[in-house]
Amino acid sequence: MKYAVIALLCGLLSISISDVSGKEYSVSSPDGHATVKLGCSDSMLDYELTWKGQTLIEKSPLSILTRPRYKVLSVETKVIDECWKPVWGAFSQIRDHANELVLKLEVSGVEVDLKCRVYNDGIGFRFSALAQPDLRDKRFELSVEYQAKGEFNAYWGEGGSRPPSGPIRSNALSRTRAKIGELPFVMHLDSGQWVTLLESDLYSAKSFKTGRFSVKPNTSIIQDVARFTPSKDGFITPWKVVLFGKQAGDLLTNHVALNLAAPCKIKDTSWIKPGKGLWDWRIHGYDNGSFEYGIDTRSYLRQIDFCVAHNIEYLTIDDFWFTSAKDGQMEVSPHVDIEAVIRYANDHGVRVMLYYDEHKGRFGDDRIFDHYARLGAVGIKYGFRGNNVPFTRQAIRSAADAKLMVFFHDGPVPMVGVERTMPNMISREYGHGQQDARRVFTPQTFLKTAMINGLVGPLDLSNGNFGIESINAGERMKGPKEKNSYITTVVSEVARCLIINSALVTLPDAPEEYEKKADLFDFLEQMPVTWDDTKVLNCEMGEFLTVARRSGDVWFVGSVNSESQARELSVQLDFLTEGINYEAKLYRDTEETDGITNPESYEVVTRTVESGQTLSINMALGGGHAMILTPIQ
Repeated sequence: MKYAVIALLCGLLSISISDVSGKEYSVSSPDGHATVKLGCSDSMLDYELTWKGQTLIEKSPLSILTRPRYKVLSVETKVIDECWKPVWGAFSQIRDHANELVLKLEVSGVEVDLKCRVYNDGIGFRFSALAQPDLRDKRFELSVEYQAKGEFNAYWGEGGSRPPSGPIRSNALSRTRAKIGELPFVMHLDSGQWVTLLESDLYSAKSFKTGRFSVKPNTSIIQDVARFTPSKDGFITPWKVVLFGKQAGDLLTNHVALNLAAPCKIKDTSWIKPGKGLWDWRIHGYDNGSFEYGIDTRSYLRQIDFCVAHNIEYLTIDDFWFTSAKDGQMEVSPHVDIEAVIRYANDHGVRVMLYYDEHKGRFGDDRIFDHYARLGAVGIKYGFRGNNVPFTRQAIRSAADAKLMVFFHDGPVPMVGVERTMPNMISREYGHGQQDARRVFTPQTFLKTAMINGLVGPLDLSNGNFGIESINAGERMKGPKEKNSYITTVVSEVARCLIINSALVTLPDAPEEYEKKADLFDFLEQMPVTWDDTKVLNCEMGEFLTVARRSGDVWFVGSVNSESQARELSVQLDFLTEGINYEAKLYRDTEETDGITNPESYEVVTRTVESGQTLSINMALGGGHAMILTPIQ
């Protein structure tokens, strides 16, 4: 059989087979621009990716067993085209549209399926096997190589408190001392395309840890290798994902990893409520002249009152509210009446997230979620469990059983796509958080974190400081160690809260600092955290980024600039509805604003705009710009 064309569902899926024994197959994206060629010989399985006539990934091997022998048993194809609605996120509806090829293989005596799913802007591979005799006697090793076409600049995320790495030239990767390992791995090819390596649906792949990248010696070939032991019931691997786009910003609105994740497993999601939250951690020790915040009941009640007055849905109470924990018992600080605090919050419509880690003893992972639910908390912030996949998987599930939302700090598992499968997982500190570990958080670090680490999903970076001069003067217990080293502007802080996708937008500053700049805080009061649509309007890696998000018929737009120079950007308003005038409320740096010497200068102005216009926005060094675009009735 030279060619077979199979019509399925509502479209046509083309698969070409060069030999009856199945030596080469190709499957294309719905728009026909992306093609994956799969090759299969007796001892080798490989793939090649092209997009718009250019090779992105040259022929590269993938396998599931050491020293495999392959035999193609059959080939299946189908078209996937359906829409689904996220519980929360950057889009209210997502189309899952791809062509899928399934090779049914015998690999060294084991029957294995290889799925290859091709989208217009990405691909995914996944192996799976059903229960069968002697399954656990084999040496299983999932191995995927990625040989990019030509040279490239490389970037990758750091899951802990270090900033992202890169750019590093591909021809220097094997010589660099930088450690490659974390997701995602981003390549800017010299031919112009942006390519990202990820995985998806680790939540469903119970035999696996997080994928980790390495470089083959003396090459620029990226590898992802994982040994695993399947259960007696079989196995399923994570999807190994390749995203591609013309601009780096295209990757930020790419749906492939979410589409590949398992659908929502929580039947009733009505208790999962995205929102904004005040965070007590960096308020400790703040003195407004008549009141000093501490880790005590009166401070928490004051913070709750601020949340009530300013439409802030959550208060996150961090470490030190309890002094010890062991075997289902928790000793609460004598200065904190936690039950009274939570009762007061609930009575006033504010929901409480409670922190927990094991530094003060082990309460018990099998008990902590029910305990927090009984206290009246609606969620748990879990720290210092690191990249522990079995724990994270169980914690998300146990939290859902207790109807608790959960987010993870301190170098957690990325677990890409899990917010679709288990939407009670609302965020993660997968990146260099604002002032984390008392390091300086630079504009460039933010921009690279947003554009690299942000590809794994929702992040908790605790942007939104307003008292920048106070922080730089060393007046905070948990500010940067080095005075005057925190580069930002208050408008940039506002824009960052919009740019980072999260179901809980954490606000880290003292209530008084927000009240001093009430007209600027107005943007955050009005800003939702879950959206109908999202667009990236401007981007350059590490230099600037403009994101527009829509809720109903209102658009919120935020831009952030690096510390390299003051900058003017053009923002095209062609995403607005034609024929309608919009009130544009602009929150912007002034001519005097500077991210180092004058970070708190800003202005708020209003004008009328319409679709098709182009706005010129000026941002200070380390600065930003934000606006709300509301239709005029």
